[in-house]
Amino acid sequence: MLYKLIFKIGQYFRNPSLTNNYLFLKTSEKWSLEKLQAYQLLKLQALVTFCYQTSLYYKTIFDEIGLKPEDIQSLNDIKKIPTISKHELIHYNATIHTSKKIRKKFKASTSGTSGSSLTFWKDEHADSFNRASIFRGYSWYNVNPWERNLYFWGFQFSVFSKIRYSILDGLQNRFRMFSYNENTIKKIIPKFSNLSYIHGYSSMIYEVAKIYNKLHLEKPKKLKMIKGTSEKVFPAYQNEIIKAFGLPIINEYGAAETGIIAFECPKGNMHLNMEGVIVEEVNNEILVTNLQQTSFPILRYKLGDYIILSDVEVQCSCGMQHTIIKEVTGRVGKVVFGFKEQYPSLYFYYIFKNIGLKHQLYLNYQVKQHEKGKLLFLIEQDLSMGQLEILNKEIFVYFNTDIVAEIKYNQIISSNLKKQESFISTI
Repeated sequence: MLYKLIFKIGQYFRNPSLTNNYLFLKTSEKWSLEKLQAYQLLKLQALVTFCYQTSLYYKTIFDEIGLKPEDIQSLNDIKKIPTISKHELIHYNATIHTSKKIRKKFKASTSGTSGSSLTFWKDEHADSFNRASIFRGYSWYNVNPWERNLYFWGFQFSVFSKIRYSILDGLQNRFRMFSYNENTIKKIIPKFSNLSYIHGYSSMIYEVAKIYNKLHLEKPKKLKMIKGTSEKVFPAYQNEIIKAFGLPIINEYGAAETGIIAFECPKGNMHLNMEGVIVEEVNNEILVTNLQQTSFPILRYKLGDYIILSDVEVQCSCGMQHTIIKEVTGRVGKVVFGFKEQYPSLYFYYIFKNIGLKHQLYLNYQVKQHEKGKLLFLIEQDLSMGQLEILNKEIFVYFNTDIVAEIKYNQIISSNLKKQESFISTI
């Protein structure tokens, strides 16, 4: 197959260690939890030693607190290592980078949607391991990366960029959608017939599904996987996407600086990529240690998300023993201001989760605050008087009289080619 050959040639030059990493991951996905944890400990011990020897930042920090590499004797000893924030990754960027001479590396950066962008060097092994982790997830759905795919990502900034993307996408058997109006979808309908997978911003996939259903288009017959990434997949998305494409949208969870953290299996559980990262849940906040990256090591990174981990004893019927993330619940750090008190924006997650569980009312929403004590709830769906009352009562449970809530329904809240934020504050 031509596209497989092109993929393999590109992989040979760009990611020469990808195949070995992928074969390792396909073997380790069958490991017991004990064997996975033993592997994590060995990688952690090696990483801490490496950081102490080659990273000025980590050597300084470890010396300040009196931590020696040999002090890491169990996975629980990771708690002896101080946490690190995105601000520190940016501020101490030069000294975090290690002195090891790396023959092949790539410049990477974060999106900057949290307010500040991070740029760093990623070594070839780490980059290949991350790609292999993604492709392992694909394999659970019998998807090969070189198969025909639709990608919801990127902007058409200029004619040059458009040409560049067209060439790259052509080589990768991929096409992009830069907008999702009815006319655009009608023009590319023939391309849907042989799609193997769809991936990209979950909100964009949802918007296309709505138009697809409005036009009463036929479901793609060869589609095997729909993957949402970079954004939360809201429960309200699923019915529309299943109706349009015949499959639910699955979750891939990760970040540019941490790599893939978790991938959803066909049984509906998000399994931690335990061979690539150690994940801790501290007061519902996620801390991530990348076990594979040596050019820019990241230990106990405060990614900025609230999560809920399943108990390690919980077993998935898919057979994998990798720990499960039950929920990625929201972003840390955003504050809701009442007239008198302050509240975590995590409350919105629970408000809408509760009305879904109690009343089977699944809503796509966005909340805005421009003034203390006042919130504007934008709801995409139509609401009856009874449903409006249900939502108002649940809001009152969390904010009482300290917040005045205005609810607008039948709203267009899609952010088109940008990440959809569930809470926007200008205070």
